[in-house]
Amino acid sequence: MRTGAICALGALLIAAAVTTNCRRADRRGEELIVFHAGSLAVPVRELAALFETAHPSVKVRAEAAGSRLCARKVTDLARPCDVLMSADARVVEELLMPTHARFNIHFATNEMVIAYRDKSILAGVVDLYNWPIVLARPGVVIGRSDPDCDPAGYRALHVFQLTGRALAQPNLAEQLAGQRTVLRPKSTDLLALLGTGEIDYLLTYRSVALQHGLPMIRLPAELNLSDPVMADAYRRASVPLTGKRPGETMIRRGEPIVYSVTIPVGAPNPSLSEAWVALLLSEVGREVMQRNGQPCLTPAPADGLAELPDRLQPLCVARVNQRNEP
Repeated sequence: MRTGAICALGALLIAAAVTTNCRRADRRGEELIVFHAGSLAVPVRELAALFETAHPSVKVRAEAAGSRLCARKVTDLARPCDVLMSADARVVEELLMPTHARFNIHFATNEMVIAYRDKSILAGVVDLYNWPIVLARPGVVIGRSDPDCDPAGYRALHVFQLTGRALAQPNLAEQLAGQRTVLRPKSTDLLALLGTGEIDYLLTYRSVALQHGLPMIRLPAELNLSDPVMADAYRRASVPLTGKRPGETMIRRGEPIVYSVTIPVGAPNPSLSEAWVALLLSEVGREVMQRNGQPCLTPAPADGLAELPDRLQPLCVARVNQRNEP
């Protein structure tokens, strides 16, 4: 069994155990269950505090995981979920819609960076120009998330591939991907390992590096997956992933990073779900996201605009699909 499949299975089993424990817990008042990408942990914590202040009888149960695992909790485990916030809009589009979600609101962007610590190998000399050489150096340990679990994982591989193309070094991506590496189900799981020196460099999002005060190498737009103008260039990178059904494979091509939110079909508390998404898309919610390093899309483009609850429709616009499909 491949590493990604083992990772996904283990994480799902843990999630099932957590669900059982939560159901046994004493519930006072209402509960809002939010599955979210690990890179959203800090802003979600702030949003939860604001939400609970506005709704004193409600407890927000926020659960972080790789975005693909968040989706699997809904599709494979039938976990109750009021709101799902993904680091990749494609996850909702391909794994949840149309059976488990009717709409997909794009709300924020990000960029890939290389984070490190002051005591990382060659931390004193690594820069925008020599980082591929430094990361490929013997003894250097790279941290990245599992592509089958987390978008940051396949985006790290996209960065390697795009860098190899830009430098006309066709073997560079394979060399970096084959370097001594620590994989975890989501990129934020690697922050502690970076802090203790078990890894030297971490492929992650700029927002995560900012939130945790990490030094970072910011990559040019050609490599960092942040610029819609570069969409066609990003698509030259591709990574195979587990598909929607067992045994299937899908290809994830590079594209600009876009976060999205949806309310799964059968959400236990749809009214509260709508209130959460309204907060996220409000001026207050946008300020929380911006302050935490994640620029917002305003107004928020949405797939399935006609399926949006009445409360949310004025906050969104219909998304125009500008992607050139393979």
